[in-house]
Amino acid sequence: MRLLLVEDDNHVAAALSAVLARHGFDVTHARSGEEALQALVPEGNGFGVVLLDLGLPDQDGYEVCGKIRKRTSTPVIMVTARSDVRSRIHGLNLGADDYVVKPYDTGELLARIHAVARRRAPDEAAAPGDSGLRLGSVLIELPTRQVSVDGTAVQLTRKEFDLLALLAQRPGVVFRREQIISEVWRTSWEGTGRTLEVHVASLRSKLRMPALIETVRGVGYRLVAPTP
Repeated sequence: MRLLLVEDDNHVAAALSAVLARHGFDVTHARSGEEALQALVPEGNGFGVVLLDLGLPDQDGYEVCGKIRKRTSTPVIMVTARSDVRSRIHGLNLGADDYVVKPYDTGELLARIHAVARRRAPDEAAAPGDSGLRLGSVLIELPTRQVSVDGTAVQLTRKEFDLLALLAQRPGVVFRREQIISEVWRTSWEGTGRTLEVHVASLRSKLRMPALIETVRGVGYRLVAPTP
């Protein structure tokens, strides 16, 4: 996923960009509001999420958020030290999709980025009007919860389907283990790690595509879309 990081502090931006890159993001750094607005031309310029720090040198961050929303539907996550409820409401009313208060946990930030991207960005893997996700020879039909490979149905358990559907929503994006456990099993990471590994192994076997789900050591998993 391409991500636009709007942050005037070069040291903060460099550190955060390195973390995001390790989790599969292609980060573009804008140092001012005007630079951010230019980067989003035309029509969002392919960015999946904008991470917008409100403390900018040239414009008020809230004003920049409003301008971004007028130009594109790209999800915006505001990042600020202002923790009062009124500031959060103001940002959301201007069109922000989420609000993160400094200092924040990196894991939480990553989870929020993935969450807003899934809510707002149309999935590129599915054709317009299609009811499923097509990834090479793999077809995932979301309404009926059916999966087929080269037209042949593959029987998956409920959790196997949920896991595959989650990864398939953002092909190439790394999902952290904690995030997968939270969204698929609706529980915490502790004691569930082995269950996740077993389900990944089962999916690889049933789909007969060992390389479809890639393990990112120390982080999580991502789906590598096969070529048609």
